[in-house]
Amino acid sequence: MTIQWFPGHMAKARRQVEEKLNQVDLVFELLDARLPLSSRNPMIGDLIREKPRLILLTKSDLADREATRLWAGFFRSDKVRAQPVDILSGAGIQQIGPISRELVKEKLASQTRKGIRRHRIRAMVVGVPNVGKSALINRLAGRSTAKTGDRPGVTRNQQWIKLGNGMELLDTPGILWPKFDDPKVGLRLAASGAIKEEVLSVEEIGLYLLNYIAERYPDLIRDRYRLNPGENPEARLLLEEVGRRRGCMRKGGEIDLEKAAEVVLRDYRSGRLGRISLEFPTDWEDGTDEREGNDP
Repeated sequence: MTIQWFPGHMAKARRQVEEKLNQVDLVFELLDARLPLSSRNPMIGDLIREKPRLILLTKSDLADREATRLWAGFFRSDKVRAQPVDILSGAGIQQIGPISRELVKEKLASQTRKGIRRHRIRAMVVGVPNVGKSALINRLAGRSTAKTGDRPGVTRNQQWIKLGNGMELLDTPGILWPKFDDPKVGLRLAASGAIKEEVLSVEEIGLYLLNYIAERYPDLIRDRYRLNPGENPEARLLLEEVGRRRGCMRKGGEIDLEKAAEVVLRDYRSGRLGRISLEFPTDWEDGTDEREGNDP
């Protein structure tokens, strides 16, 4: 299964990123902490090339703590740092300024030697739709400067925002790549809300999500739905039971699997199911998942 998804405004956004890249000192690449590699656009690396990069693992309050710790180490290199952040509580936000200055200190020192004095560090904010770019900018700015929403595609144009800590940010629209050759990547993105639900069926996403959680986090299924995944190992049977217990019924007593899937998706996205990461570094290192263009 190959999922095609590349609206015209995303192609325009890619061109805008290329045009403005020479105006910034570093790039903030936002990844969903629950699915860092699946939410990492493989085109971004080609676009920003050798530009210093700070990876911000957003929604870390919803992710498995141990998985997030492993991902932060997975991405670290000379020109790349990874910092988990919780935009709602502000956890990790204070570290963004110091890490940014560390990443660009050589460039600033070189400019100082040339007699160029800079008062602000400029950063470009990039990431897939609905990963929290505008929410992060509003948090850093301490005011509502960027439009936010709980659906993909809210930001359509670039805008510069000045911060009080000596930084200036360029907000960009979310950019997805043209197609997902690995169906699990598309399903993870859909489960997180990065892809509009018209692309994949809600029932298919719910079945994938419930099957994964039952395998890796069975206790969360027990706690939330009072179900034992061991008794009903098939995802469809679990989804039917969730629908029955949550009153997702059609006339005649038939279970509405689409509504049941919506229940599971809402519980996952809101965190009511618990802290859940949809992938770990080992899932990629051992060849379980394969994807080109995602070298750290």
